[in-house]
Amino acid sequence: MKIAFVATYPPRQCGIGTFTHSLAHAMKDFGDGTNEFIIVAMTDNVETYAFPPEVKLTIHQEHQTDYLAAADFINQSGAEVCIIQHEFGIYGGQSGVYILPLLHRLHVPLISSLHTILETPSYIEKAILKQVCKMSDKLVVMSYKAIQFLKDIYEIPPEKIVRIEHGVPDIHFNKEKCRTEFKLNDKKFLFTFGFVGRNKGIETVIKALPKIIEKHPEAIYIVLGKTHPNVIRDEGEEYRNYLQLLIKTLKLSNHVLLLNQFVEEKELFKYLAACDIYITPYIKEAQITSGTLTYAMGSGCAVVSTPYWHAAELLTENKGRLFDFKDQDGLVKILNELLDKPEMMKAIQQKAAAYGKNIIWPKIGERYLQLAERLISDPAKPEPKKETDIDLLLLPAFSLSHLKRLTDDTGIIQHAKFGIPNLKEGYCLDDNARALLMVCMAYKQKKNELALELMPVYLSYIHFMQNADGTFRNFLSFNRNFLDEVGSEDSFGRTIWVLGYLMGNAPNDAYYQAARLVFFNAAPNFVNIKSIRGIANAVIGLCYYLQTNRADDDIKLSLIKLTDILMVNFEQNQSENWNWFESLLAYDNGILPLALLHASQILENKKIKEIAFESMRFLTSHTLKDGYLSVIGNKEWFVKDKERSIYAQQPIDAMAMVLMYHQAYIITQQAPYLEKLFTSFMWFLGENDLRMSLYDFETKGCCDGFEDYGVNRNQGAESLLAYLISHLTVLQAYDESYHL
Repeated sequence: MKIAFVATYPPRQCGIGTFTHSLAHAMKDFGDGTNEFIIVAMTDNVETYAFPPEVKLTIHQEHQTDYLAAADFINQSGAEVCIIQHEFGIYGGQSGVYILPLLHRLHVPLISSLHTILETPSYIEKAILKQVCKMSDKLVVMSYKAIQFLKDIYEIPPEKIVRIEHGVPDIHFNKEKCRTEFKLNDKKFLFTFGFVGRNKGIETVIKALPKIIEKHPEAIYIVLGKTHPNVIRDEGEEYRNYLQLLIKTLKLSNHVLLLNQFVEEKELFKYLAACDIYITPYIKEAQITSGTLTYAMGSGCAVVSTPYWHAAELLTENKGRLFDFKDQDGLVKILNELLDKPEMMKAIQQKAAAYGKNIIWPKIGERYLQLAERLISDPAKPEPKKETDIDLLLLPAFSLSHLKRLTDDTGIIQHAKFGIPNLKEGYCLDDNARALLMVCMAYKQKKNELALELMPVYLSYIHFMQNADGTFRNFLSFNRNFLDEVGSEDSFGRTIWVLGYLMGNAPNDAYYQAARLVFFNAAPNFVNIKSIRGIANAVIGLCYYLQTNRADDDIKLSLIKLTDILMVNFEQNQSENWNWFESLLAYDNGILPLALLHASQILENKKIKEIAFESMRFLTSHTLKDGYLSVIGNKEWFVKDKERSIYAQQPIDAMAMVLMYHQAYIITQQAPYLEKLFTSFMWFLGENDLRMSLYDFETKGCCDGFEDYGVNRNQGAESLLAYLISHLTVLQAYDESYHL
């Protein structure tokens, strides 16, 4: 049997990687030696890994196309079954959503080992796990509590669930030799291992030690493990430093040792062989599986633990002892009792050792093999899998390199000569507003660090350009001289759009407060806008704001007034075969139906929704035909009863179409809008009237449009941002098509 695994893998220091390595080799080594396996390994942004030969393919955690390529690779590899290790944090996208398309495309039976099953998941976490379960032929869990959660919370049929306990290596060492090696012969050795973080509750043990040492001065507590990478990223070594200070304060330096190491399995099992009592003092019950607990019991340790789910289930029938969360006095009582009564501790160790004999990896590997063989010999009838109309393999890798090239400490330069910034043209409010919208989206969806870094640059430009009366200037020269007194209404509306979006998606309170300040300074001018595109942009911003501030009646009243203007314009210009807001189709057309789609959701107005879809259908009939997008050319536009202009097509028009169809999909959940969205996006990549790509694969920029003579090779901010916003919208829609 050939088995494909998808998971993290050594040398990446990760518990799931160790689990996968042990399981894969246990399955390979069982039986007549004909079993083989391949690994598709997850990588991250932290470092490059020197994977062993069995790793045939890698998936970069945040590269969506890697997941699709991996599915194709597995399907063509000859693998008869695929086993994935599911943990939200090891896969890319929000809550690991990127794994879903891979599973969706697999043509072989799928077994999913579930390492985290949440009792109170978020909407997205629940939706993702339900989809993983739906696409899996069998689900492996490691505890009875996990079975209960899957049935009661996630509504998974019980016949799909199999309980196979966490395996332990069949590694044994002589206790006395290990104690001698570690110079612990005369010590009472208390032990904890694994990644270190606040949820591990190590301070509970440290605070209990003084009362233990009073009776047992030979006691020593060793904590073996590196600080968890996520903890390092978010707060550095703050927790470890706190523990060190606590040890010093309690004068325990001779009794506590924090070893900041990730050791190989053989070395780890020497520590387990040497220890007297193993402690897992976790501070929360929500842990469905604990590999460290299983390893300790499998090694025959006397385990003392808080009653998190896995421990409460495993340490029954005198296989261990439990104390309450953060209860140092309860821990003191149990530890002193066990150290006072060696026969009691020995009885627990014997029960743990007997349990451990049944969960060594060779036996666990056999159970997985038997499960795989049943699936292969009697495969379940697969449920039809609907292919999304978005093919991510056609997308270039998402890159902000040209954005970085165009941006300085003032803002984004509005124009470019080919691929370099044209400093002579300076800056404009329009593009800095678009840039702020795009980086907000990029950080929200991809946690892109460059996007976060550039966010205050664009926000401060907007703040700088605001006049005392709340209006905005638009243009600024490269030497920071104002070039106008009041900018266009379009630029005003675009700015309100991004401020409304930012207030709902700010990465920190400082950016939220800054956006709110500028937004409400501008608020008195909302109802003064006359341009329908300025109105449309502002309407979108007000809707984003009201999504999280429904009770703001003043802003809602402004929204109603602006929306009414769009509605009146539609009704005044509508005639037979012309369902539009003006007597011509001009520029940025999709923004008008888009604004009404947003408004219809906030105001819950049926008439607004009807006109939104009616105008969208009209625009579609003139731009989306023959299988590709042909936006209205800006050379002469499309005046009613005249010929439409084909050339001078510009990226902002394609972006407006992408955003419009995305909002229509959000409202209706109808798949044809995804197809239209993706078709509109492919305009950037050559599915257009000129049959040439506007995206530059070398500079990662986007050309400014095309004329009858060919592509305009200048790659300014407006074009780049239209492309990047469209790209991010495609990725978001793709995710939504799998879990909404």
